[in-house]
Amino acid sequence: MTGSIEQGISQTHGNTHILHFLVRLPWSMEAVWPALSTPDGLAGWLAPVEVLEPRLGGAVGLRGLGSGRITAWDVDRVAEYTMDDGARVRFHLERDGESASVLRFTHEFQGEGASERGWRTRLEQLVERIGPDR
Repeated sequence: MTGSIEQGISQTHGNTHILHFLVRLPWSMEAVWPALSTPDGLAGWLAPVEVLEPRLGGAVGLRGLGSGRITAWDVDRVAEYTMDDGARVRFHLERDGESASVLRFTHEFQGEGASERGWRTRLEQLVERIGPDR
């Protein structure tokens, strides 16, 4: 069984763009969390990690996305990385039954940024990375 990625939602408010995805995963939050919150996990599907201090206010550096701070951190549940340019990437995990989870993904940015298609591709790589055949 693999995860499913629902149609993304794109919103624009002035020069601020917000992309939302809902990803249903057949794995527990505990199984998914390392892919969202550790250097090895993030490097496997999102970007190489230059620095990651896993705590609220900790430094984060993701090659190609930028450097910044961790602006939300709730172990096994929420990781939010806000870059120096104001871009924000948020992962919010929720339980979905006894052994599955739902990932609510948000990317907020100013001006030009990653497309819905680009993030869908990355999220597909996430599903492959944490799948049973990893």
